[in-house]
Amino acid sequence: MTPYDMIKAHMTQAIPFAAHVGVELIEIGDGTATAALDQRRETSNHIQTQHAGAMFTLGEAASGAALGGALAPVLLEVRPVASGAQISYVKIAKGRLTAIAQTSAPGSELLDTLKKLEKSPFLSMSTSVMRRVKPLPVCRLIGM
Repeated sequence: MTPYDMIKAHMTQAIPFAAHVGVELIEIGDGTATAALDQRRETSNHIQTQHAGAMFTLGEAASGAALGGALAPVLLEVRPVASGAQISYVKIAKGRLTAIAQTSAPGSELLDTLKKLEKSPFLSMSTSVMRRVKPLPVCRLIGM
């Protein structure tokens, strides 16, 4: 089992909401991830297409998995949390959806950036005082 397989198995258990919605993590690599969602009655809206919330959950799960893959060497030491998200719905979606996410740089570059900051890019602890650090744009959804 590769580290990415272990991350995939752990994320499926650690993020119960995505599992509840039905998100399936297909593949995780160094800064990349693919996730899928089958349309069911529970993920549909009033016009029998995929609900916007279900689609957002799919994209968020894929981007989180891509970041998890990028941070694989230190994932047990950090807890990455999204500081923001933006989505545009360009057309209705029916059936099985696949989301592909990629970090803005390979994991080694993101880790170098974090080392330079010496803290998490979202919220850091320093001598028992919490302070905000400017978020890094680290992941984007390539397609859905």
